[in-house]
Amino acid sequence: MLYTLLCYNKEDVVWSWSKEEDDAVMARLAVVHEKLVKEGKLGPSLRLLPTTAATTVRGPGLVIDGPFAETKEQLLGFYVIDVPDLEGALDVARQLSDANPTSTYEIRPIALYVPEARPNAPREVVKAY
Repeated sequence: MLYTLLCYNKEDVVWSWSKEEDDAVMARLAVVHEKLVKEGKLGPSLRLLPTTAATTVRGPGLVIDGPFAETKEQLLGFYVIDVPDLEGALDVARQLSDANPTSTYEIRPIALYVPEARPNAPREVVKAY
């Protein structure tokens, strides 16, 4: 089953890390990433740019600079993982949390979108991960 793990943290803290601090966190996360790749569980994994780079569409026709989230933590990135069940997703989230303990990981099941079902879809399907 596919799950997405949403990574939240205090953006001002994360983007204030020195290059060394950031590299250290990314190195710890890379250990988890490599393990998940070897196990065939890791799909797309992305680090988002700061919310200052965001644009929000709210309601019909209203476009706003920034995310305007009502939280103290922001969505900084996400993972798509392929694990058998919620316990598998919890296991991965715990590993990521151990590597990056100041972040919060939200787990959500993914309702599969099947783009190949579109009338003009390519005939060959490629698994991207």
